Amino acid sequence: MDLFIQGTLSLFGDPTSIMIFFLGLFGGMLFGAIPGVNMLTLGAVLLPFTITMDPQNAVMLFSVIYCAGVFGGAITAILFNIPGAPENAPTCLDGYPMTLKGEAGKAIGAAVSCSALGGTVSAVIMMTATGIVASFAVRAFGPPEIFALILFGLAVSASIGASTLWKGWLSVLAGLMIATIGSDPVGGVPRFSEGAILGLDYQSYYLSAGIHFIPMILGFFAVSEVLAQAINIAKGTRSRPQASIEFPTIAEFVAVRWTIVRSVFVGFFAGILPGIGATLAAFLGYSQAERWSKNRDNFGKGELEGVVACETANNAATGAAMIPLLALGLPGGALTAMIMGIFQIHGMEPGPLIFVNSGDLVWITFAAMFWANLMIIFLGWVQTKTVVHILRVPFRWLAPGILILAIVGAFALRNLFIDVWIMFLAGVAGYMLRRTGYSAAGVVLGLILGKLGESAFAKSMQLMDYNMLGFMQRPISAVLIIVAAVIITSSIVSELRGKKLQKALID
Repeated sequence: MDLFIQGTLSLFGDPTSIMIFFLGLFGGMLFGAIPGVNMLTLGAVLLPFTITMDPQNAVMLFSVIYCAGVFGGAITAILFNIPGAPENAPTCLDGYPMTLKGEAGKAIGAAVSCSALGGTVSAVIMMTATGIVASFAVRAFGPPEIFALILFGLAVSASIGASTLWKGWLSVLAGLMIATIGSDPVGGVPRFSEGAILGLDYQSYYLSAGIHFIPMILGFFAVSEVLAQAINIAKGTRSRPQASIEFPTIAEFVAVRWTIVRSVFVGFFAGILPGIGATLAAFLGYSQAERWSKNRDNFGKGELEGVVACETANNAATGAAMIPLLALGLPGGALTAMIMGIFQIHGMEPGPLIFVNSGDLVWITFAAMFWANLMIIFLGWVQTKTVVHILRVPFRWLAPGILILAIVGAFALRNLFIDVWIMFLAGVAGYMLRRTGYSAAGVVLGLILGKLGESAFAKSMQLMDYNMLGFMQRPISAVLIIVAAVIITSSIVSELRGKKLQKALID
C-alpha cells in the first residue's frame, strides 16, 4: 500500500506527469472510438517521441492509452455497430440493438461502469500478484497450451450471433479459411495469392501478406450497417433510433453481478497469456454470459448482460497483459510490445529485477492504470451525456461520414487499396450474412484466432517433434481439448434435441 501511495504521489505531484496522464487518457478514448484508427495508431505516432521523455512518463503514457483505448472502442460499437477495435466486436451484438430500442445511454453507461470495474480489479490483482501469476502463466502455458486454449475459445464462442449452431460453426470455419490466405508463417510458402477463378488466372502480390482483420471488421460491421440502413430507408421501414441518456439502475447491475465476476476472471486469465489478450477475452466473456444467463434467448437482441460481459472481460485483460511484460519481459500484445520497445530505447530490461532497480517506474505505472480506470467512470459519464446526441443527426448525413472514416481506417492500416476493396466486399458479405442468419462476429473470430492458432500449432509441432499425441500428454492442453470436445458434443446433442422437440410440437 505504501508503494502504491508513493506511486500515486509521484504521478499527481508532478505537473508534467499529470499532463501526460490526461493526454494518454483522452487520446486513448478518442482514438479507441475512431473505427480503424485505434490505440495502436496513437501508440505508433507517439513512440518516437518517447526517446526524449523520462522513462517513467513514457511507460505510464502507454499504459494509460491501453486502458482508455480498450474502453473507447465500445462507444462506436454501441452507437453505430462499428467496433473501434477487435476486442469491441462482441459488444456490437447487443449494444447496437439496444441503441435501436432507444437504450443507447443505458448501453454506454453499462460499458463505462463495467470497463472501469474490470480494469480496476485487474489493476489491483496486477499490483498484488504480478510475480506469482506471471511465473505460473509462462511456465504452464507454452505453444501447445495456447493452441488448446484457442481451440477451446472457438468451441465456446462458435455460435455467437448466428441463428443456429450449424450456421455459427460455418461462419467460424469461413473465418479460419480466410486466415489461411497469405504466406505460410513457418515456411513462407504463398497460399491462395495466385491461381484461377472461373478460368481467369490471377496473381496478387498484396494477398501474400494475408487479409488483415481490420478491413474485414470495418466491412462486416460499418459498411454492412450503412447498406442495411440505406435499404431500409428505400423500403420506408427504417425507424430512427432515439437518443437516450438513461443509465442502468443499481438493480440491473445487481442482477448481472455473477456475469461481472465471471467476466473479470475470464478477461484476466486471457490477458495474462502472451498473444491472446482482450479480443479472445471479450468473445469468451460474451459466450459464458450467454451460456449461463436466464435470458439467453434475448442475447443478440439488445440484452444488457451481453454488453456487461464483453466490456468487463476485455478491460480486465489490460492489467493482466502488463504482468508477463513487467515480471518476465514477455509482451502479450501489440501495445505491450511498444512498451517493451520503450524499455529498450532507454536501456532498461523488464523482468524480475525491474522491481528492485526501477521500483518507482513500476509503481507509477501501476498507480496510473488504477486511476485511469477509475477516471473512465467520470469521463465516460460526461461522454455518454454528449455522444448519444449524435443519434439525432439524420442518417443521410451520418452515412457518408461513417464510410469516409471506414475507408481512411482501412487504407491507413497498410496503405494498400486492396484493403479498401476487401472492406467493401466484406460489407456486402456481412449484409448477406445477417440476412441469412450467419454470424459476422463468427467470421471475425475465426480470422483473428485462426492466425494465432496456426502459429501456435506450428510451434507446438516443432516442440513435440510433430507428434499430435503430445497435446494429450501435457495436462493443461489435454484438459482444454477434452473440455472443448465435450462442449462441441453437448452443443450438437442440444441442437438435435431441440429440433426433435420442435418437430414433435408441430406434429
